[in-house]
Amino acid sequence: MTDIEHEARVLAIDPARVAGLIIAKGGRRTVPDRLMRRYVYDITPGDNTRWIRLRDTGAEVTLTVKEIIDDSVSGTRETEVAVSDFERTNAILGLLGYRPKSYQENRRESFVLDRARLEIDHWPLIPPYLEIEADTEGDVLRVAALLGFNANDLTGENTIKIYRRYGYDLNEIPELRFRTGQGDTTPAGTPGR
Repeated sequence: MTDIEHEARVLAIDPARVAGLIIAKGGRRTVPDRLMRRYVYDITPGDNTRWIRLRDTGAEVTLTVKEIIDDSVSGTRETEVAVSDFERTNAILGLLGYRPKSYQENRRESFVLDRARLEIDHWPLIPPYLEIEADTEGDVLRVAALLGFNANDLTGENTIKIYRRYGYDLNEIPELRFRTGQGDTTPAGTPGR
C-alpha cells in the first residue's frame, strides 16, 4: 500500500533546546539517539524523484520506494515493507540488478507530541534538523506552531535538496558516514569540498 507522507523539517536547530521544548510541551522521547544506516538505489538512473531505500533503524529494517511529487508538506509518496535482514536484502536487490548508488548514515532521536512523530536528525556535513510527521498536513502545522515554528520555518524538501542548500551534491557522495571521533562530521571516504 502506498502512503502519502505528511512531514516537514525545521533546519539548523539546536538539538538540546528543541528536545527540551518537545518535553516541556508534553511530548515524550520514544527512542534514544541511535545510528541509522541505509542503502539508496536508483530505480531509473538520473531520476531523482523516485528511488529505493533499504534502511536499518537499529530496531527494524525496511525496504521502501519513495516518490517525490513536490516540496510541500504532503509531497512524498512512500511504499514500505519490513524485511528481516539489512545485508541479505541488499544481496537480493543485487541479484535483481540493483546496485546501491550510496550508503548513508545519520543519527536520530525520536519523540511523540500530540500524536505527531518528531525526529531530531544529525547528518554528516550539515546542521541538525527537526522532522515533524503527522496524519495530516494540518496536524504537522499545528504541532510546529506548538513548538513555536510557523509555516515559513518549515520545508518539505528531501535530504538531497537540504544537502544542496549547504553546497553538497548528495548524489555525488557514495559513502556518507560519521568518522570515528567526537564531533567529526566529515564523511569518511569522501573528498573534501
